[in-house]
Amino acid sequence: MIRARVSGRVWSTRHIGTLPTGALLEVETETGTKLIAFDPLGCADGETVLVTQGSVAAAFFLEKPAPIDALIVGSIDEQSSKTK
Repeated sequence: MIRARVSGRVWSTRHIGTLPTGALLEVETETGTKLIAFDPLGCADGETVLVTQGSVAAAFFLEKPAPIDALIVGSIDEQSSKTK
């Protein structure tokens, strides 16, 4: 999984029919890489999210195949780190 922050929204009025209804969000990873990820959760700009990619992302859609390569699977509410 990849930790990223939502940095924007993408609108597409023309797309193939198997693209599910939902939001496409631009997310930026901790390394600075930007991705377009499908958002089934309703995440907001600036929110920290967990993203999965590839066949795992596409397999989320059981009813019909979807052309999704990056999928937001969680929203991080809080993080704690243990220090020695």
